[in-house]
Amino acid sequence: MIFYKTDDEIQIMRKAGRIVADVLSYTKERIKPGLSTAEIELIALDRMKSVAPEAIPSFKGYMGYPASICISINSEVVHGIPSKNKILLDGDLVSIDFGAMSHGYHGDSAFSMVVGKGSEDTKRLVRVAEESLYEGIKQAKVGNRLHDISFAIQDYVESHGYSVVRDFVGHGIGRNMHEAPQVPNYGEKGTGPKIENGMTIAVEPMVNAGNPDVLILNDGWTAVTSDGSLSAHFEHTLAITSKGTYILTEL
Repeated sequence: MIFYKTDDEIQIMRKAGRIVADVLSYTKERIKPGLSTAEIELIALDRMKSVAPEAIPSFKGYMGYPASICISINSEVVHGIPSKNKILLDGDLVSIDFGAMSHGYHGDSAFSMVVGKGSEDTKRLVRVAEESLYEGIKQAKVGNRLHDISFAIQDYVESHGYSVVRDFVGHGIGRNMHEAPQVPNYGEKGTGPKIENGMTIAVEPMVNAGNPDVLILNDGWTAVTSDGSLSAHFEHTLAITSKGTYILTEL
């Protein structure tokens, strides 16, 4: 069942989204070679506590997840668990996924970046993944079908020689971290639920340099590309209304 939000609910979600956006922006500016992923998590949490003491990390304890943020490196697609033993190196591709709940509603967003200098190939993957998110957002409007978003992402990614992950998808979001509907990053144009006023969704393409298949590591969480290729991940929480579509997780 899809939960459509009122204008008042969307305003609360906007506040949650801005907390997430602030934390991610602050954290991104401080990422550098030599930091452990555990240190990055602390940077993010300290920022959240300073700007929004009432906020709660959405991921902590969710379905047993042991951390407050997901940090995935290179061939790790999503759900990388922060660790003091995972140290960022110059040229690494790192993806940061963070959610926060404020006043009963969630915001969720992710970005990828190259640490330090990095190669042109890695930078291109990150750029295409981010651009594919915005191609999907263009289709997120009242009257369209949900898979118009999915098709736009897949078409853009594959036109650049990459693949979209099929094992994980975007999702509805609101009072719950994950709500209906699922938002795949692949699909047929003109299919899926009709997009209607008050729909709030998290669109999150996961883009692999190689094939789309993933494996789950022994920790039960970290998803990696099956062929060892690099992967990039971007995400925004959207509110779709009759007045327009709003990105809730940007400053």
